[in-house]
Amino acid sequence: QVQLVESGGGSVQAGGSLRLSCAISGDRYSTYCMGWFRQAPGKEREGVARIYYYGGYSTFYADSVKGRFTISHDNAKNTLYLQMDSLTPEDTAMYYCAADSSGLRRCSSASWSPPNWGQGTQVTVSS
Repeated sequence: QVQLVESGGGSVQAGGSLRLSCAISGDRYSTYCMGWFRQAPGKEREGVARIYYYGGYSTFYADSVKGRFTISHDNAKNTLYLQMDSLTPEDTAMYYCAADSSGLRRCSSASWSPPNWGQGTQVTVSS
C-alpha cells in the first residue's frame, strides 16, 4: 500500500516558478519509479517527468518541459519534487504524482501506467 500526497501548487505569472512536492508513504519497495503527470481541462493526461531510483537516479522528461522542469527525490524523506521554472500558461493543469515498482524499461516507456496516485495539486499560470 502506497500513499501519495501532493502540495505546492498555486497561481503564478508567466515566467515564474513553483516547486511541487509529493510525500510518499508506505512500502518503499513499491516505489522505484516515480513521476509527475498533468491534466488540463478538456485535454488528455500528459506525463511530465519521471525518476527511477535503484541506488542512483535516472530521469526522463516530456519534450514540452525539458530544460524548464526538474524532477528530484529526497530518499531520506521519501519525497518527490518537481521544480518548475519559466512557466507558461500552457503549463496550467492539475498535477499528479504517481509511483510503482516498475523497472527501468517500463518506467521510461510511454505506456507506464502506475496504480498509485495522489489527489492532485492545481497549477495556474497567468499571462
